[in-house]
Amino acid sequence: MKKANEDIRLAARSAKINLWEIADVLGMHDANFSRELRHELPQEEKDKIFSIIDELAQEHDKEAG
Repeated sequence: MKKANEDIRLAARSAKINLWEIADVLGMHDANFSRELRHELPQEEKDKIFSIIDELAQEHDKEAG
């Protein structure tokens, strides 16, 4: 059985972004964000999270490079 929001989890993992970092940008506790991911999110929410992942990945690249 596929986990809810597996696409978000995979995108974060491949970008080497922790879920708590996404939660921080959203202004929520990491436990609350993890709970939210238990049920499939609407596409609009997912798009927002994907853009946060992209922004965080760019920040990580700047810090590393």
